[in-house]
Parts: sequence; structure tokens; C-alpha cells
Amino acid sequence: MILLGAIAGVHGVRGEVKVKSFTADPLAIATYGPLYDDAGRRFDLKLSQKAAKDAIVIARIEGIADRNAAEALKGKRLYAPREVLPAIEDEGEFYAHDLIGLGVEDRAGRKLGKVVDMADYGAGDIIAIGGGSEGDFELPFADRFVPVVDLAGGKIIVDLPDDFFTATPVGEDKEEGGD
Repeated sequence: MILLGAIAGVHGVRGEVKVKSFTADPLAIATYGPLYDDAGRRFDLKLSQKAAKDAIVIARIEGIADRNAAEALKGKRLYAPREVLPAIEDEGEFYAHDLIGLGVEDRAGRKLGKVVDMADYGAGDIIAIGGGSEGDFELPFADRFVPVVDLAGGKIIVDLPDDFFTATPVGEDKEEGGD
């Protein structure tokens, strides 16, 4: 299952919802057939408006007829089966979900773990890496930090600053010394 969006809130009093769409074209979220939540509950979306603002679309969900029922859905993540998504033709493109499980190496070939998650907290995609000898860490998913994605080879190559694993993280005090 591929995450396509999330119910961000309600719109009006007749059960319409605001859906944050993660699809390239926000309006396309309603074209993939029924969507499902984490528990497997089915959601049939029908767009109420023909426009999106900041990737938010207004939709009706079959069986949801009032504001209270819509409020109860806030925060639900909406997924579609991988097979309903269009095939990717371009070698340099992929679905973020395709990265989960890929090995992670630095430019010298040192193994740093595997991709365990992809997230977007509003400032861009973040790639979470876990299971390596250096511990778990996150990176911006940008060409500067992830210059190579090799799906066929089952890995990504990351380009980290030399002091990445030894620098003091932002917000943590350096070791307090005596005066």
C-alpha cells in the first residue's frame, strides 16, 4: 500500500473533508479508486471542488454525511494498492515507497544501514536510515545528500559531511568544561 494522502480536517457541516494529497497532481488522489486507512477501512472519495490549494482538496466520502462523522476521520492516512498507480517510465524517477528497504552506502562504499522510512514534515522529504553501525539517522532527501538512487542495485549512495557522525547535534550543549 502506498500513502497518497491524509484527512486534514473538515469542510462545512455536511460531511465534506479536507484531504492533504501527496500525489503529484493533488486532484489525482480521487482517480486511483478506493483508498484505505491503516486498519484497511475503505474510503471512496469524490472531489467536491475542481481545484486544490496547497495540495489540499475538498472531498466527500461515501457514508459520511455530517460534520461529526467527518471530524472523527481527521488524521486518517489514505493508501492505495501499489498496482493501481501508473508505471514509471523514466529511469530517474520512482515512488518514495520504492526506497524503503534499500541499502545505504557512503561514497567510499561503507555500509550505513537501510532506508526505513520516508517522511515529509513540510520542508521537504526526509529519508530515515536505520540498522547501521553508526546508529539511526535522517537526511534531507536532496541531491546534495543522496546523489545516487540505484533501484536495480538495491541501494542508495549518500554524501555526508566528514564530521557527520562526530559533530555535536544542533541544540545539544557541548561538554561543559571547568573554568
